Amino acid sequence: MPIDRMNRGLAAAVLLASLVALSGCSSTIADMTMPADAPAREKDAGGYLPVHDLPPDRADPTIKPADQAKIEQELIAARARQASTAAQSGK
Repeated sequence: MPIDRMNRGLAAAVLLASLVALSGCSSTIADMTMPADAPAREKDAGGYLPVHDLPPDRADPTIKPADQAKIEQELIAARARQASTAAQSGK
């Protein structure tokens, strides 16, 4: 019967370890004090973000059409260089 005692002891150890691990889940973090260097919390911590508050439209485009065309041509050239390099290496 020593195997039965070993199994019972192992089961007790596993139960104790699981109880210790699960006890950390039940502790309340809200009651803990804030560190001294932590930034202050907002008063309305549970509020939702203002999803519908959009910035105003821009008067001028962010990239001028000539600059955009130049960037597109550079990207096309880079893609062609990489494709030719990959074809030469046999991949």
